[in-house]
Amino acid sequence: MKKIFLALLLGSLSCAALADQGNTDLVKQGEYLARAGDCIACHTSKGGQPFAGGLPMETPIGTIYSTNITPDKTSGIGDYSYDDFEKAVRHGVTKEGTTLYPAMPYPSYAVISDADMHALYAYFMQGVAPVNQANKESEIPWPLSMRWPLAVWRGMFAPSVAPIQPQQQDPVLTRGQYLVEGLGHCGACHTPRSFTMQEKALNNAEGSNFLSGSNAPVDGWTASNLRGDSRDGLGRWSEEDLRQFLRYGRNDHTAVFGGMSDVVEHSLQHLNDADITAIARYLKSLGAKDVNQVAFSPNSSEAQALWHGDDSKPGAAAYVDSCAACHKTDGTGYKRFFPALQGNPVVLADDPTSLIHIVLVGGQLPGVSGAPSTITMPAFGWRMDDQQVADVVNFIRSSWGNSAPQQVSASQVAKLRKTVKDQQGSADIKVLEGQK
Repeated sequence: MKKIFLALLLGSLSCAALADQGNTDLVKQGEYLARAGDCIACHTSKGGQPFAGGLPMETPIGTIYSTNITPDKTSGIGDYSYDDFEKAVRHGVTKEGTTLYPAMPYPSYAVISDADMHALYAYFMQGVAPVNQANKESEIPWPLSMRWPLAVWRGMFAPSVAPIQPQQQDPVLTRGQYLVEGLGHCGACHTPRSFTMQEKALNNAEGSNFLSGSNAPVDGWTASNLRGDSRDGLGRWSEEDLRQFLRYGRNDHTAVFGGMSDVVEHSLQHLNDADITAIARYLKSLGAKDVNQVAFSPNSSEAQALWHGDDSKPGAAAYVDSCAACHKTDGTGYKRFFPALQGNPVVLADDPTSLIHIVLVGGQLPGVSGAPSTITMPAFGWRMDDQQVADVVNFIRSSWGNSAPQQVSASQVAKLRKTVKDQQGSADIKVLEGQK
């Protein structure tokens, strides 16, 4: 009898240990998925506690704030059941029944699998520290504070919950499709939106608008074309180029800036090699938005002119003084350190907003695992007036074979400069106004 009792006791302890291990594994998997979804980027304010919310987000209709998603029972989601959590993530509906702004990309998250949703719930309930920090909904002004119009919007444009429909038989491509269309919610930034603010396509099956680049700046930045276009897309990139960019935020063609810097720092650098490869392969499988787009072809005439001391072209002298030390007079830069401007898809984009922005306020390429050097581009807005910025941007967009389609005006620069001031705060305003 004692032997039977001992065997039963040891068996129960083993089962409990296995259950604890299983739960630990589930939380760990949820943490990985939260990284893949870059939840921390939106739900953490500058200098704030992770996932405690309060980050202001500038939208075309005004400023909204991210919510506290820590397991605090007073101000977070500590009293959310799994069903409550699933409804918020997949459907955009809170426990109280109100509709979330689609800045929470629930149209993309509708395709998250049940297994992944359970892992995410386990992580946010057990792997995240609770933070008692009130949400800032009271600071959202009327009429943005009204939520019933969002319920109408959700009913019209949010998709029903459905698993990814693979477009290929390759399991690597299917995994990449799931990460790009779902957890990674790449389309939330990189797909153009209609005037009613819904994405023009939620996946590649809905057409070539998907991931063809944003059609309106957000926070003063535009998101790049991720399709196979030969001028402003990824048509000239190899799968390895994409892997390098996703993993390290830099490759031989360009480097991250703006919000994409956060994506690499907080999300992509933490993904395993198999998932990085899957994302890269899926993106490379997408056809061009504009199959007739003229491909970039290098030209050395501007480099030769600068080499011989001819800086008569508008913006050329400013480029030599402020840019050439890092990006070189031929615009080729230094591989994986100072990005090339020759043939850079961001430089060649129809919308010059991002290039103007980075000239005004500079930028920072984050140090990541495998590429630990943080590289900073200084701001030039403090010592260049609007016309000088326009001239140097136009010089970059029309030199070395670059043939960007739109000329930049001083009034465009002035408008963006004011927007950047409004968003950056008093310290950066002083820099932009020339106070060293």
